[in-house]
Amino acid sequence: MLIWLLAGDERISPALRQTVDNASYANGAHVSAISLWEVSMLEAKDRLILYRDVGTWVETVATHPGLTIVPLAPEIAVASTRLPGELPGDPADRMIVATARVLGATLITADRALLDYGAQGHLRVLAAA
Repeated sequence: MLIWLLAGDERISPALRQTVDNASYANGAHVSAISLWEVSMLEAKDRLILYRDVGTWVETVATHPGLTIVPLAPEIAVASTRLPGELPGDPADRMIVATARVLGATLITADRALLDYGAQGHLRVLAAA
């Protein structure tokens, strides 16, 4: 979702873009540091093509007004190992979910497994597409 948002991709509806903008102005939108790692790994494996160099893309995220990168704190690392319900074993997804839960944030994602996890009532989620 973050990639689509920064690229101005049409998969992000105007209403969802406004929701993110409102959150950014109110108290900041948060990005899990593990998301930056995940994007970098996908790009390195040629499973994702960014519209610019990955290092430049990460710098764009880091300096984007209204976005705050949330580091992988010990509390989040531990929480990722104790998530309730049925969540796929992908460690990056677990870290992202734990970050959102620790912050009390709503996760915006197009990932079906994470949307399904939210539907179980363990996480507030919004569908990105």
